[in-house]
Amino acid sequence: MPKFEIDGKPALTGVDGSRVGEYVILTVRDPLCGYDEDPASQIAEKLDGGMLLARTGMFVTYFGNYKGARITVVSGGSGSPEAELILNEFMLNTQANTYLRVGGSGGWNENVHPGEIVISSGAVRDEGMTREYVVPQYPAVASFELIMALAEAGVRLGVKYHIGITRSGDSEYCGWGRPSFGGYLQMNNTETIDYYNRAGVLNTDRETAAILTLTTLFGFRGGSVCSIGDNVFNDEPFQVGAGHEQAIKIALEGLAILHQWDVIKQRKEKEYWVPGLGYDEE
Repeated sequence: MPKFEIDGKPALTGVDGSRVGEYVILTVRDPLCGYDEDPASQIAEKLDGGMLLARTGMFVTYFGNYKGARITVVSGGSGSPEAELILNEFMLNTQANTYLRVGGSGGWNENVHPGEIVISSGAVRDEGMTREYVVPQYPAVASFELIMALAEAGVRLGVKYHIGITRSGDSEYCGWGRPSFGGYLQMNNTETIDYYNRAGVLNTDRETAAILTLTTLFGFRGGSVCSIGDNVFNDEPFQVGAGHEQAIKIALEGLAILHQWDVIKQRKEKEYWVPGLGYDEE
């Protein structure tokens, strides 16, 4: 497989693969999430020994530890194509085994409200990038271990969360049933929200399907935890950064829990963690 390199490092992320942890958080430079600075640096402030690994024209990467888990945080632009670039470079050049999206999203279900959290069990592949990899019938599913770890984190932190299907698309306007310039909207666009609401979709974003599809295809663990900024089905208005700090906390605590489970299953020589293996390292 061809590699794009500059001075012996991956050209787009610029990371030294030997310094990347097992667990990778992928974020988007999204002002709607209420970040005061680059999201990778802001999340890295919560890590022990957080340090800058690389900064390129496209991506910023930090590394640190959180309760024993070696975590790398990388920020970039929005959408599946940006996620593809990060995933390919990290999969090729590092020993990371888990990729978790942390971001914002919009609610499309009447039971999901601004400030709450959605942990994705799977995603509707309504964007374009993953179709270049595999047929549309191929499912975008999250790692069951990661879902359980994130849910456990939510319980421990006392944060309201939902588990269910996320829909990922490319368009923020017509694709969301929102008028574009001059009020432009086609008839099929007006039916999008109701269609997916009836199908039980909880929220919508731009990156989850990419992460879940590629990690499943290539044998990694993938997941997504998103804050809800608004709800177009309920006509609940947008709130900048609503719930996003809680999404970050669930992500970090979830990866720490997952790390504990990884230690247990390694010691007991099991491929997967299940409750029967226990919760404590001792």
